[in-house]
Amino acid sequence: MKSSLRQALVAGAAILSLTATALVPAPAYAQFGGIVYDPSNYAQNVLTAARTLEQINNQIRQLQNQATSLINEARNLASLPTTVLAPLQQQIQQTQQLLGQAQRMAYNVQQIQTEFARQYKSMDLTAPQAAMIQGAESRWQNSVAAFEDALKVQAGAVANIEGTRSAVTDLVTASQSATGALQAAQAGNQLLAVQSQQLADLIASVTSLGRAQTLDAASSAAAKAQAREQLRRFLAPGRGYVATSVQMFRN
Repeated sequence: MKSSLRQALVAGAAILSLTATALVPAPAYAQFGGIVYDPSNYAQNVLTAARTLEQINNQIRQLQNQATSLINEARNLASLPTTVLAPLQQQIQQTQQLLGQAQRMAYNVQQIQTEFARQYKSMDLTAPQAAMIQGAESRWQNSVAAFEDALKVQAGAVANIEGTRSAVTDLVTASQSATGALQAAQAGNQLLAVQSQQLADLIASVTSLGRAQTLDAASSAAAKAQAREQLRRFLAPGRGYVATSVQMFRN
């Protein structure tokens, strides 16, 4: 009886020992020549390396995007290599010089008021005949000089057309090949400057022609007033005709 109980205890202990051995997990590594290989650790390292490589690739793409953005900003900030400011200023100065060469009655408000009042508005109709003729001739010379000045200004405006054409061609070419927003904006601004120069020539031409026409009209009005006075003097009652003896043939 004791022998059977002892054998049963030994058999139970053996079974428990085998069960415990089966439940304990085997180590997740192997040893080869002193080198320990852990598959789970290796997999974790590979995953970490892949994530690190992905982060590096993302950083590289970010740097590439930043470089592209800087290049675009540099292009947008690049100045236009073409400028037509100096030629436009020279053309405007030439027009101003032509206006400054106005003869007899210049483009000066105070001088115009003084001369216009003296020669046209407050004309002395009681002056002698010789003085009235001299005044009429002076007014005629004013009109002729004003028309000459107008022709000079108009000729200068026509001469500026070629320079304007060249400037427009250069600016349009530069605008079409602009690499950034600043260059395009500068080309547009210079085109506006060309239009302003053309407008200045137009104003100068219209002004000079208007000056000539105004002086001619004022001269005509003064001539009418003077003609009425001269007619009045001619028809005014006076001594009249007195007959005198005239010898037509020698004896």
